[in-house]
Amino acid sequence: MAKEQPKPKEVRRGRKSKYETHVLPRLTEIEGWARDGLIDEQIANNCGVAYSTFRVYKNQYPELAAALAKGKEVADYEVENALFKRATGYTVRLKKAKVLSDGTVVEYTEEVHYPPDTVAMIFWLKNRRPDKWRDRQEIEQHNTGEINIVVKGV
Repeated sequence: MAKEQPKPKEVRRGRKSKYETHVLPRLTEIEGWARDGLIDEQIANNCGVAYSTFRVYKNQYPELAAALAKGKEVADYEVENALFKRATGYTVRLKKAKVLSDGTVVEYTEEVHYPPDTVAMIFWLKNRRPDKWRDRQEIEQHNTGEINIVVKGV
C-alpha cells in the first residue's frame, strides 16, 4: 500500500480580505450606523470597502449580519413608533422662554397638540391590516375580448 502524499496548501489568489482590518474592528460602529438609518451601501463606504464586497461579507460572516440586523431593528421600531404616534395624534409639552420689555426672561410650558394624520392612518392600516385595507385590482377577462377592472377596498 502506497504512502499518502501530504496535500499541498491551498493557494489563495487575489487581494487579501479587508474584513479583519476594515470591518471586524468596527462592528459596534456598524450597528450604530444601521441604527441611525444608513443603508448598507453607505456603511460599506464608511468602512472603506466596496458595496459588492460588503454584501459578500454579510453572507460570509454572521457577526456582521447580526450587527446590521440589531441596529436596523432599533431604527425600525423607532420609525414604527413615530408613525403610530402620527397616525393616532399626540400632545407634547414644550418649554418656552419670553423676553419681556424690561429685559427679564420668563420661562413657561405650553402644550401643543398634533392631531391624527389621515395619510399615516391609511399607510399604517394598509400595511398592518392588508386583509381589510389594501387596494385590490381584480382583472376579469371574458371571451368577448373586453377587460373589466374591478377596484375593491379603500
